[in-house]
Amino acid sequence: MKFAHVLTCFAIAFAITFGFCDAASAQTARVPVVAAENFYGEVIHQLGGDHVQVTSILSNPDQDPHLFEASPKTARALQHASLIVYNGADYDPWMDKLLGASKSNDKRTVIVAAQLVGKKGGDNPHLWYDPKTMPVVAKAISAYLVKADPANKSDYDARLATFLDSMKAIDTRVATLRSHYKGVPVTATEPVFGYMADAIGFEMRNERFQLAAMDDTEPSPADIAAFEKDLRDRRVHVLIYNSQATDALTKRMLGVAKDSHVPTISVTETLPAGKSFQQWMLGQLDNLAGALQGWQ
Repeated sequence: MKFAHVLTCFAIAFAITFGFCDAASAQTARVPVVAAENFYGEVIHQLGGDHVQVTSILSNPDQDPHLFEASPKTARALQHASLIVYNGADYDPWMDKLLGASKSNDKRTVIVAAQLVGKKGGDNPHLWYDPKTMPVVAKAISAYLVKADPANKSDYDARLATFLDSMKAIDTRVATLRSHYKGVPVTATEPVFGYMADAIGFEMRNERFQLAAMDDTEPSPADIAAFEKDLRDRRVHVLIYNSQATDALTKRMLGVAKDSHVPTISVTETLPAGKSFQQWMLGQLDNLAGALQGWQ
């Protein structure tokens, strides 16, 4: 063992023993990252591994994300983050307010998914359901990590390659569904699954109803009647609903679908506990395929 290494080890041990630093600070510091939504946070974990420390703000799969209110704890987390990742397109407007109110951090980097994929306020903000979105976001995150922590570039590069390769399974599943169900009429209570539905090639019905639900306004009586008629007459092959926002009107439509023997599948806006982003997407696509196969 070289003398310099022995001296360094002795110095660290001395500092820890006498309270000048702790074991955590003696180790290589991890890059502090805040993700507004837990699916972005989970992807950051995949890309950064042990080199990153990720805090996800929206992480409760049982909570309606639209009812979230930022807290002082959230603001403190942002102040200490080197990288902040959020969705944008008016999905998480509280992030803009928090960033504007937090102390200026010249070294802080902010990645907004909507900006990367050319979306803005007024567009469907559920960007993570577009198969094209997450690879673009992942590349931007990885590029930041390489720049911020060049010593671990090889690991970051390998993790990005693994992630992009794993996303091909989603593309394959979407392509298979598209080959069987392109043009098939479906409906939804909200446009949460909208981009994925577009990728599959569905004919999406009752979009005015969905936009009203997303904007937290009351759909018109005509739109409600049209939705119910589609279900009662079985003009649609499946009803997709957001299980994190099941209001009285959603429950009403689910009841009509059940009575009319129209299959239903639930989707969520945040990542369920214990699942990777890929597992989450593939699981919902599998549920969708099962529902479509069961339609008669």
